[in-house]
Amino acid sequence: MRKFCKFILNFIGWKIVGDTNLPSKNVICVAPHTSNWDLPLGLIVYKAMGRKASFLIKKEWFFFPMNLIFNALGGIPVDRSKKTSLTEQMAELYAKKEDFQLAITPEATRKLNTEWKKGFYFIALAAKVPIVVAAIDYGKKEANFKKVFQPTGDVDKDIEEIKSYYIGIKGRHPEHFSL
Repeated sequence: MRKFCKFILNFIGWKIVGDTNLPSKNVICVAPHTSNWDLPLGLIVYKAMGRKASFLIKKEWFFFPMNLIFNALGGIPVDRSKKTSLTEQMAELYAKKEDFQLAITPEATRKLNTEWKKGFYFIALAAKVPIVVAAIDYGKKEANFKKVFQPTGDVDKDIEEIKSYYIGIKGRHPEHFSL
């Protein structure tokens, strides 16, 4: 599967750049998220690297036969109507596994959202794992692994630093991305 995914990336003219020596446990902050194509592209990129990441997706997508596909790809259904602590659930999952990466889009939507959700940050903090700052740059056709960032607990300062790595990055629909 790894060779096939590398072939696909090469065929469509995309490349993987940056720090790909990633820890076995991490939260991947993936931005910008402006298209439905971001998920399949991200999955192909990560498979080409020989890795598998899980991702959160609203539970409404988990209907037959889509549930079979999303489960196989690493999807974790999220019920937004319940006010249970997703952060605690994910921290417990990290504690149980030796190798676990969770990709999260901080915008939480494909539409323009200037206020990033901070769940990815709090999950990393609670699980005591680093955040991988990953950019999907349609302008350069690059999946760029910019930094492995250790959260300090100073949420606002850390989020601003993380956002700074996305300056100049173009989503598939650039008008839907704002820092």
